Amino acid sequence: MSPTIFREEPRMPVHVQNQHGKAKFWLSPQIELAKSTGLSQHEITEASSLITEHHNDIHNAWHQHVPR
Repeated sequence: MSPTIFREEPRMPVHVQNQHGKAKFWLSPQIELAKSTGLSQHEITEASSLITEHHNDIHNAWHQHVPR
């Protein structure tokens, strides 16, 4: 799975995808699944765990690309 950061969102999102589908998670105020298509519950849980594990790195990268 690979994260993507977009500018047009008012909240901090991270997008993940693999060959089966995709999902969007909000990073703040807490990590929360916004939507998913085609991913199994196991894949969503795995993505959420990876986002939690790397939250600080993702948060810092997001702010480098979208300074506020």
